[in-house]
Amino acid sequence: MIQQLVGIVLILIICGLIWWVVEQLIPIPEPFRKAIYVILVIIVVLVALHVIVMLAQAAGLPVPQWAVIKW
Repeated sequence: MIQQLVGIVLILIICGLIWWVVEQLIPIPEPFRKAIYVILVIIVVLVALHVIVMLAQAAGLPVPQWAVIKW
């Protein structure tokens, strides 16, 4: 349980850092900025779903096998 929580925190910190770097530090022209923003939103949503599945597993809820990502 503790290992999963630490993993979740690390995943969210890394995603937040990547989001901040792309938003603040990289000067990108407007059409490309919008495309990168959409790609980042999709990635963050997938990571959030992964975190939800990890929390459900840690809580002992039944999770379908197709939802579990094996690293």
